Amino acid sequence: MKFVVCEEPGKFSKKEMDAPVLEAGRCLLKIKRIGVCGTDLHAYKGNQPYFSYPRILGHELSGVIEAIDGNDEFKVGEEVTFIPYYSCGKCIACRKGKTNCCSDIRVCGVHVDGGMVEILSIPADALIKGEGISLDGLALVEPLAIGAHGVRRAQIEKESFVLVMGAGPIGLGTAHFAAIAGAKVIMLDLDQNRLDFCLEHLPIHAVINGKNEEVAEKLRELTGGDMCEVVIDATGNLKAMQAGFSYLAHGGRFVLIGLQKNEIAVNHPEFHKREASLMSSRNATREDFDVVIKAMSEGLVNPETYITHRLSFDEVADRFEELYQPDNGLIKAMISL
Repeated sequence: MKFVVCEEPGKFSKKEMDAPVLEAGRCLLKIKRIGVCGTDLHAYKGNQPYFSYPRILGHELSGVIEAIDGNDEFKVGEEVTFIPYYSCGKCIACRKGKTNCCSDIRVCGVHVDGGMVEILSIPADALIKGEGISLDGLALVEPLAIGAHGVRRAQIEKESFVLVMGAGPIGLGTAHFAAIAGAKVIMLDLDQNRLDFCLEHLPIHAVINGKNEEVAEKLRELTGGDMCEVVIDATGNLKAMQAGFSYLAHGGRFVLIGLQKNEIAVNHPEFHKREASLMSSRNATREDFDVVIKAMSEGLVNPETYITHRLSFDEVADRFEELYQPDNGLIKAMISL
């Protein structure tokens, strides 16, 4: 079978290897769609934490079951997606149902080889029912579940002001599910095209262009001086994260979905007087995947709206660099097999 491997930063190679054979408790998934994640882009550029090369990328996946052992709920020929976080099932996080932050987690396409292959062997118990959703939509369940998990962590109350920093795919999904939860969502980004996308496609309250507007002043205006009860970072940018502390309302919660490599410094008196909460949000659980599937099934989320660029599997090695071109309007790229 064919596969594409990131040999080192900036270099993809298209190769061939033997297809996997069915093992006990596994599923052979014929890959049909691969969403290009920020993780893939960072890995290609060489600035992704927890990463080593060479690596077959790809964890936003959908496909058709070619063979399966150990899960009678699914059958050959069924269109599905899956949870790409392989947990140990034994550590304290797993024992408490927090498999998304397992102490020995292996993420498909990050810690172990991923889905830029024609056939992928995955744990049969990781499968998610397609529920009639398109292959494009199923490939986007995972990134949307990342946002849904962050929203669940934030414990958002109806009519509360929620600031989402970063209008990339994860931020857009986060904003979407925060709005579904009843929040007045404010999106902050530096790219006006992405902010325009938010206004056109998402049920949000307002947008702020951090390049052209004074953010704290605009937030005071929008919130009647209260600032934001929840701030969620989806930028993975240290400067943005540091600024986010000043956007919090007293008693507020700051959720970090974005990930960067450096230390975060906090002005303790300012943070303390707010009795603020700081938390990370990593990956997602089956509950979050179910929330996304339900929202898609009910028409609350149209996943195809997010797809702005398409590549064929054979074009990945030659055209991946195009996704970095400035002003290309990229929201989400989808690879088809």
